[in-house]
Amino acid sequence: MTMAIHPLAGMPAPSSMLIDVARLEREYYERKPDVGDPTQLVSFGTSGHRGSPFRGSFTEAHIAAITQAICDYRRGQRIDGPLYMGKDTHALSEPAQRTALEVLAANGVETIIQRDGGVTPTPVISWCILVYNRGRKEHLADGIVVTPSHNPPEDGGFKYNPPNGGPADTDVTGWVQRRANVLLRKGNGDVKRIPYAKAIKAASTHEDDLVLPYVEDLKHVVDMEAIRAASLTLGVDPLGGAALPYWEPINAIYKLHITVVNPTLDPTFSFMTVDHDGKIRMDPSSPYAMARLVGLKDHFGVAFANDPDSDRHGIVTSSTGLMNPNHYLAVAIRYLLSHRPGWPAHAAVGKTLVSSGLIDRVVAKLGRRLYEVPVGFKWFVPGLFDGSCCFGGEESAGASFLRHDGTVWTTDKDGPIMDLLAAEIAARTGKDPGEHYRELVAEFGTSYYTRIDAAATPEQKARLQKLSAGAVKEETLAGEPITAKLTRAPGNDAPIDGLKIVTPGGWFAARPSGTENIYKIYAESFRNAAHLDALVSEAQRLVDAAVSDRA
Repeated sequence: MTMAIHPLAGMPAPSSMLIDVARLEREYYERKPDVGDPTQLVSFGTSGHRGSPFRGSFTEAHIAAITQAICDYRRGQRIDGPLYMGKDTHALSEPAQRTALEVLAANGVETIIQRDGGVTPTPVISWCILVYNRGRKEHLADGIVVTPSHNPPEDGGFKYNPPNGGPADTDVTGWVQRRANVLLRKGNGDVKRIPYAKAIKAASTHEDDLVLPYVEDLKHVVDMEAIRAASLTLGVDPLGGAALPYWEPINAIYKLHITVVNPTLDPTFSFMTVDHDGKIRMDPSSPYAMARLVGLKDHFGVAFANDPDSDRHGIVTSSTGLMNPNHYLAVAIRYLLSHRPGWPAHAAVGKTLVSSGLIDRVVAKLGRRLYEVPVGFKWFVPGLFDGSCCFGGEESAGASFLRHDGTVWTTDKDGPIMDLLAAEIAARTGKDPGEHYRELVAEFGTSYYTRIDAAATPEQKARLQKLSAGAVKEETLAGEPITAKLTRAPGNDAPIDGLKIVTPGGWFAARPSGTENIYKIYAESFRNAAHLDALVSEAQRLVDAAVSDRA
């Protein structure tokens, strides 16, 4: 039931595991998707369309169709300001950005990209959109980010961010997906496109520097002066990602001592240590993928990392090594709520409902309102946008928070500000985030948390997604009375596409995977490891009974 750990996990990736970049690019341009195969159609998950040319799911045809669909969507919504397009360092991000630019230019869309073919993190695109749109009522900007996030090197990804700067909601992605697949099925005959040489020189294409404006604004969201004054030695591993060109300007402008321990940009990501399942995956919350930086933990006051599009963070402290994302979220929330006097007292703290109950306890102790939503950062967008939500975080190491003055910073996850916040915490309190976590344990007890995958057929996944709270007849779970049976999120009453069961000493949540024939069980106990095991095994029994063919 638990995930088997691959023998190479945490070891340097052997050369036999590395992708052939030339072959990957060739497949991107030459492979024609089979429109009769649903796995080769455009499919927007929680973070845009992802796939690989090797699987026929991420090709030039897909990107041309999606980009035309976005142009059509903009026209229908009368979005006619500039479109900011960023890309990460995956091998397919550059070809996909070129394809998209050919379509955007042919459609006359004013497009802004980082100059000199540079890369741009997801949070910077969100920041650009929001800064441009501030005070405007018309001619609003939006954006595209070409990234599959922390996915393996052979994958590509393509995301759309509307004028609110955040990940597009399902009504938007659903429209774009349907339109793109109509275009794809017709052989892209209705896609407008001009050659790249013309597109890059078009009057509508602008190459700007997006690095410096974002870096210079960081002081309005993190206390950069406190970090400078504390003279902390800091380390960062950008994991070969889009944040790499940002750290030296951050050092220069704020006079910090951040050492980039790995300055390599390499689309094969050959410098990575292998993740738990034997794949190369740039996941800053995985102890296996982060083995190199964890090995340097005693060299720095605080060290941190980001995934290739830099919307996730990983925090390494000498006191604890790599922090569990849930633990760091709880520390960050407690610190921010007592060090941001400009934030409105009524602003809620957002968490996804599979994030730690430790957050609930911290927020309740500080007399703040908790805003608990389904999985997906898009649920935090409206609250961060209007300032009614001061922090939004999810257990997969993604978060963002408001500026010092209580206004919006980004409505997408921002890895660099979560990294710099760890440095601010150490600078202003004299204790690193790991030591703060120990204080939380002393006050609220130890959290025992796990996530496991269990096999499920497509039919069982569909049943789990539509489960009603009444389908669970049990009144106790792992020896405790059940206090809540949830199929909708308490914060916004949105369906959670699964089930969450809560008891005084713990909880579990189960939800189907969007991409694989499994369901995920998340569980947490505040009692002990044996109680956590009991929660997980009872959760699996309960879910299996509820979704079984006889149910």
